[in-house]
Amino acid sequence: MTTRRTFLRQALTAGVGLIAAPTIVPASVFGKNAPSNRINVGAIGTGRISRDHDMPEVLKYDYARIIGVSDLDANRLADGKKFVEDYYAKKTGSPYSGVKTYSDYRDLLADRDIDAVIVSTPDHWHAKIAIDAAQAGKHIYLQKPTSLTIEEGRKMSNAVNASGKILQIGSQQRSMEQFRVACELVRNGRIGQLKEIEIRLPGDPPGGSTEEMPVPKNFNYEMWLGQTPYVYYTVDRVHPQSGYDRPGWLRCEQFGAGMITGWGAHHFDIAHWAMDTEYSGPIEIAGKAEFPAKGSGLWDVHGYYETEMLYANGVIVRGTTESAEKPNGLLFTGTDGWIFVSRGDYAASANEPISTKSQALQASDKKLLSPLTDNDPVRLYVSAEHHGNWLECILSGKKNITPAEVAHRSCTVCLLQHIAMKLDRRLYWDPITEKFKNDDEANSMISRPHRPPYQF
Repeated sequence: MTTRRTFLRQALTAGVGLIAAPTIVPASVFGKNAPSNRINVGAIGTGRISRDHDMPEVLKYDYARIIGVSDLDANRLADGKKFVEDYYAKKTGSPYSGVKTYSDYRDLLADRDIDAVIVSTPDHWHAKIAIDAAQAGKHIYLQKPTSLTIEEGRKMSNAVNASGKILQIGSQQRSMEQFRVACELVRNGRIGQLKEIEIRLPGDPPGGSTEEMPVPKNFNYEMWLGQTPYVYYTVDRVHPQSGYDRPGWLRCEQFGAGMITGWGAHHFDIAHWAMDTEYSGPIEIAGKAEFPAKGSGLWDVHGYYETEMLYANGVIVRGTTESAEKPNGLLFTGTDGWIFVSRGDYAASANEPISTKSQALQASDKKLLSPLTDNDPVRLYVSAEHHGNWLECILSGKKNITPAEVAHRSCTVCLLQHIAMKLDRRLYWDPITEKFKNDDEANSMISRPHRPPYQF
């Protein structure tokens, strides 16, 4: 049986002879890092979040190299190749052209030289590609949310855990100091007994053109739709054909649940961290939301929303749309005060959909934010940078900061709220069986049919 270390060594050794060739990154890119400590990475999806966030964060580590890119849009595929090659050319001061391109991600996964992949595709492809990557023996950095449905997320977590590979979900707030500090303070009782968490997310307005358009010749739209039902092409349903502005698919329920998973996967993950419920979930969920009226455009994800969840520990977690009075972030309220945490001025991309910014860490009394002492026994996982933590754990074999099961549970809590929004009534959830109690209608929404040939 091939171990992780043996596989990595074999894959990297296979590439040693290529390093000297003109089309492969010269050794000067990697400094003192020996070939046995290098990680060959493939990028699946080369759009906005990949260019603004995922590829740049991996490229800055000398012991990792991006050797392949994959995209269903030929223009974006060429741009992705150029993006990486321009980086290495600038770093070395010499022309460089060594990045392989794949129009089908399955061909990239079949490349034995690739040890790990960063998956930056639309949401509806996340779980499927992660499962395929794990079964192909690749480590995975997966953009959040983990899945389109709760059932898909369960299958993804099971497949990754069975493979022994490392999956890091893109909940980079775990690697931002203020979020870790806030969670440590809450778990050490700085605000007394935790009673309530309020989570504020951006909203999405309706809109989008419904005009049917011819599919661009450079784009494999049929495969892009994947498991979801076939619908006609229009640019506002997919991504811009010029530039890398925020894509329309983010606002179509066919491909995701909207901001409740898009931003919620970040904030509700932090709530779980603060409550020590990373492997569990709520037991009651209620929610309501405003959805676009018919005729208001193509985009149909929720706008303003309110949710309320009860956890077995007695904590109530509320969700709502951010506003000037309630800026984006998490408000922890206890018997002895409150702590508020947000990203501050940080943005993962140039088109971050956030309307209100605030200080990174605040409290009802500044004394609540004083450094931890020996009387504060809880210390949480410290990660200086999220992609770096993933890469380091691939080499060391240590557990990473946001593994597959944690990622699945964080996505699940968001999808539970979305189901409650749709049904507009209180639901009762069993986080052990991952089923609703005595509610066939709600349980029918845990999964969706998959369009052939893109079944799991």
